[in-house]
Amino acid sequence: MTALPLAEPLIDLQAFIPDAVLDIRYATKDNLTGRPLYPFAAAFLRRSAADKLSRAAADLRAKGRRLVIYDAYRPLSAQKALWAAKPDPRFVADPAKGSSHNRAGAVDVALADAAGAKLAMPSDFDDFGPLARHGAPGVPPEARRNAEILRAALEAAGFVSYAGEWWHYRDPDAAEWPVLDVPFEAAAR
Repeated sequence: MTALPLAEPLIDLQAFIPDAVLDIRYATKDNLTGRPLYPFAAAFLRRSAADKLSRAAADLRAKGRRLVIYDAYRPLSAQKALWAAKPDPRFVADPAKGSSHNRAGAVDVALADAAGAKLAMPSDFDDFGPLARHGAPGVPPEARRNAEILRAALEAAGFVSYAGEWWHYRDPDAAEWPVLDVPFEAAAR
């Protein structure tokens, strides 16, 4: 387990981006494990990634949209549970290597309108079917447009997209950060 240096706490995204809509699936049983992996709904990132996400949120806000956050920092213990449920490296990072989520440098997001109602997206979050891919054929035009707007805002802010999941974006700096297994209770302090 790696602890964060005191000089670099994780940023609480609900406080940092107050209009973001939290739909933290891993705090519920509505995820691929069928059980909650987090003790409460919260989203955290390192400062660099949080700053990028804030820039993307400002861009989207100017267009009458808000971010929906499904996941951000993920403790390594939660990564192990996801891997046990779906040991497929196309969709879940092998905990032996860790992921950008485990480094507090990735976010899973969608779009909502200005009132916070979720907008149509290509598939549901953590849908491992063909519609999860960026640019997948058969996606309705409105959902495709929303995914493109989301991708443009996140990439303009400095995130890198993952072709296999329209919702997943990582801070390229995260590759240099250590894997963390800091519990949510400690991250929230």
